[in-house]
Amino acid sequence: MANHKSALKRHRQSLVRRTRNRAIKSVLRTSIKTVRVAVEENSLEDAQAALKVAIPTINRAASKGTIHKSNAARKVSRLTKSVNALAAANAQ
Repeated sequence: MANHKSALKRHRQSLVRRTRNRAIKSVLRTSIKTVRVAVEENSLEDAQAALKVAIPTINRAASKGTIHKSNAARKVSRLTKSVNALAAANAQ
Protein backbone atom coordinates (compact mmCIF):
# COMPACT_ATOMS: atom_id res chain seq x y z
CA MET A 1 0.00 0.00 0.00
CA ALA A 2 1.17 3.52 -0.78
CA ASN A 3 2.49 5.71 2.01
CA HIS A 4 2.91 9.12 0.38
CA LYS A 5 0.05 11.55 0.38
CA SER A 6 0.03 11.88 -3.40
CA ALA A 7 0.18 8.12 -3.90
CA LEU A 8 -2.75 7.62 -1.52
CA LYS A 9 -4.75 10.17 -3.50
CA ARG A 10 -3.89 8.46 -6.78
CA HIS A 11 -5.04 5.15 -5.30
CA ARG A 12 -8.37 6.67 -4.25
CA GLN A 13 -8.81 8.18 -7.71
CA SER A 14 -8.06 4.87 -9.42
CA LEU A 15 -10.69 3.12 -7.31
CA VAL A 16 -13.31 5.72 -8.24
CA ARG A 17 -12.39 5.54 -11.93
CA ARG A 18 -12.43 1.75 -11.90
CA THR A 19 -15.92 1.72 -10.41
CA ARG A 20 -17.16 4.26 -12.97
CA ASN A 21 -15.56 2.45 -15.91
CA ARG A 22 -16.99 -0.91 -14.84
CA ALA A 23 -20.49 0.57 -14.62
CA ILE A 24 -20.19 2.22 -18.04
CA LYS A 25 -18.84 -0.97 -19.63
CA SER A 26 -21.64 -3.02 -18.12
CA VAL A 27 -24.30 -0.75 -19.62
CA LEU A 28 -22.36 -0.77 -22.89
CA ARG A 29 -22.22 -4.56 -23.12
CA THR A 30 -25.92 -4.86 -22.28
CA SER A 31 -26.97 -2.41 -24.99
CA ILE A 32 -24.79 -4.15 -27.60
CA LYS A 33 -26.15 -7.55 -26.60
CA THR A 34 -29.73 -6.26 -26.94
CA VAL A 35 -29.06 -5.26 -30.55
CA ARG A 36 -27.35 -8.57 -31.39
CA VAL A 37 -30.15 -10.65 -29.86
CA ALA A 38 -32.77 -8.68 -31.81
CA VAL A 39 -30.82 -9.24 -35.04
CA GLU A 40 -30.49 -12.98 -34.35
CA GLU A 41 -34.24 -13.20 -33.75
CA ASN A 42 -34.89 -11.38 -37.07
CA SER A 43 -36.87 -8.67 -35.28
CA LEU A 44 -36.25 -5.56 -37.35
CA GLU A 45 -38.25 -3.10 -35.23
CA ASP A 46 -36.61 -4.26 -31.99
CA ALA A 47 -33.15 -4.17 -33.58
CA GLN A 48 -33.63 -0.63 -34.87
CA ALA A 49 -34.96 0.56 -31.51
CA ALA A 50 -32.10 -1.10 -29.65
CA LEU A 51 -29.59 0.42 -32.07
CA LYS A 52 -30.95 3.91 -31.37
CA VAL A 53 -30.24 3.30 -27.68
CA ALA A 54 -26.88 1.58 -28.22
CA ILE A 55 -25.21 4.24 -30.40
CA PRO A 56 -25.40 7.07 -27.80
CA THR A 57 -24.32 4.61 -25.10
CA ILE A 58 -21.24 3.63 -27.11
CA ASN A 59 -20.40 7.25 -27.91
CA ARG A 60 -20.79 8.21 -24.25
CA ALA A 61 -18.34 5.49 -23.21
CA ALA A 62 -15.85 6.78 -25.78
CA SER A 63 -16.22 10.40 -24.72
CA LYS A 64 -15.53 9.46 -21.10
CA GLY A 65 -12.42 7.53 -22.11
CA THR A 66 -13.71 4.15 -21.03
CA ILE A 67 -13.19 2.79 -24.55
CA HIS A 68 -11.12 4.22 -27.40
CA LYS A 69 -12.86 6.33 -30.04
CA SER A 70 -11.83 3.90 -32.79
CA ASN A 71 -13.24 1.01 -30.79
CA ALA A 72 -16.52 2.91 -30.45
CA ALA A 73 -16.63 3.70 -34.17
CA ARG A 74 -16.00 0.04 -35.01
CA LYS A 75 -18.76 -1.16 -32.69
CA VAL A 76 -21.26 1.35 -34.09
CA SER A 77 -20.31 0.45 -37.65
CA ARG A 78 -20.68 -3.29 -37.14
CA LEU A 79 -23.99 -3.01 -35.30
CA THR A 80 -25.39 -0.65 -37.93
CA LYS A 81 -24.20 -2.97 -40.68
CA SER A 82 -25.93 -5.97 -39.10
CA VAL A 83 -29.21 -4.06 -38.61
CA ASN A 84 -29.08 -2.75 -42.20
CA ALA A 85 -28.47 -6.29 -43.49
CA LEU A 86 -31.50 -7.45 -41.55
CA ALA A 87 -33.57 -4.62 -43.05
CA ALA A 88 -32.40 -5.54 -46.55
CA ALA A 89 -33.26 -9.20 -45.96
CA ASN A 90 -36.75 -8.29 -44.72
CA ALA A 91 -37.34 -5.97 -47.68
CA GLN A 92 -37.01 -8.81 -50.14
